[in-house]
Amino acid sequence: QLQLVESGGGLVQPGGSLRLSCAASGDILDNYAIGWFRQAPGKEREGVSCISSSGLSTLFKAAVKGRFTISRDNVKKTVYLQMNSLKPEDTAIYFCARAPRCTTLRVRDYGAWGQGTQVTVSS
Repeated sequence: QLQLVESGGGLVQPGGSLRLSCAASGDILDNYAIGWFRQAPGKEREGVSCISSSGLSTLFKAAVKGRFTISRDNVKKTVYLQMNSLKPEDTAIYFCARAPRCTTLRVRDYGAWGQGTQVTVSS
């Protein structure tokens, strides 16, 4: 059974960058699309980006297009979310999860959620 662990969060100033990692164990990562989600205090969890099992297809939430990129290394069993030009509104706990395909960023279509990593964008 696939297990996912997020890392790489932290405190960064507006305009800064962070790279989040989602490390997989327990199953072959190649079998799954992986999505990144975030949840800010008092708000619902929302989809940020996903990447297909091959890495050839991606989706992004409109608010992060052009600032975030997603990539994967199936040999290292890790998916990355590179976040540039960070804004205070990007502050949230970031989670990764798996799905059969990267065709949606709906929370209900994903499973095997990690524990999350905190990202805080503040001066």
